[in-house]
Amino acid sequence: MAAASGARLQPGESVAVVSVGLLGGAFDPPHVGHVALAREGIAVFSLDRLLVRVVADPGHKEVSTPAGVRLELARLAFTEVRGAEVALDPYARTVDSLEALDLDDPDFLIGADEFAAFLAWKEPDRILERARLGVATRPGVERGRLDEVLAALAQPGRVSFFTLESHPVSSSEIRTRVAAGRPIDGLVPPAVRAEIERLGLYADRPPTGAGGMLPDDLSERTTPN
Repeated sequence: MAAASGARLQPGESVAVVSVGLLGGAFDPPHVGHVALAREGIAVFSLDRLLVRVVADPGHKEVSTPAGVRLELARLAFTEVRGAEVALDPYARTVDSLEALDLDDPDFLIGADEFAAFLAWKEPDRILERARLGVATRPGVERGRLDEVLAALAQPGRVSFFTLESHPVSSSEIRTRVAAGRPIDGLVPPAVRAEIERLGLYADRPPTGAGGMLPDDLSERTTPN
C-alpha cells in the first residue's frame, strides 16, 4: 500500500493510504475471466487502484496482435472496472516490472494455474519482496500443487488465496473461435467483441497458445526464465 503524497501534514492530520493492485498479461484478447479477476481482486483486497499492465513483448510466446491494439482492447475491457488504470508494460518479466514501478507493497493478482508454475518465474522470492500475491482459485482446484509451491517460498505468508467463480474461457479459445467464424458473445466484453470485429482480428491467422484457468496470457507475464 502506498501513502498519498502532497502538502505537509498539520497536527492531528493523518496520511491517506492508497491500496494498489497489479494485473498483468498479454491480453490477446482480454476476456470476461480477466474482468472477473480484476473485480474480485479489487473487492477482496479493498484496492483503490488496479494497474492493468499489458505486456508489450511477452518474449516467451507469440502474440497475434501488436501491443497498441492489445492495449486498446484492454482499455475497452476494463473501462467499467472501478479503479482500473491500463498501460503498456515494457518488461516481459514480473520482477523487472515491479522493480521499475517501485510501488509500496502492492497486491499482484494471478490465477491458480500461474501460481502452480510460480517457482519457474524469474526470482520468485524477489517478487514476494516487492509485492504480495493474490492467487485466484476456483471451486474444485487441486490444492496439492499450490501447497507445494507455497512451502518452497521464503515468505509464504505474503501469498493469499481467494475464490473466483469459474470462467471456462481462454484467449486462445477466443482466437480459435474467431478464426473458425464462431461467435464469441459472452466470452469477451461487448466493446471488445465489437473492436475485434471492426479490426478483423484473429480471423486470418491460425491461433496460438494453450488454455488454462485465466490461462495462456497470464503466465509470468508473466514469463518463466
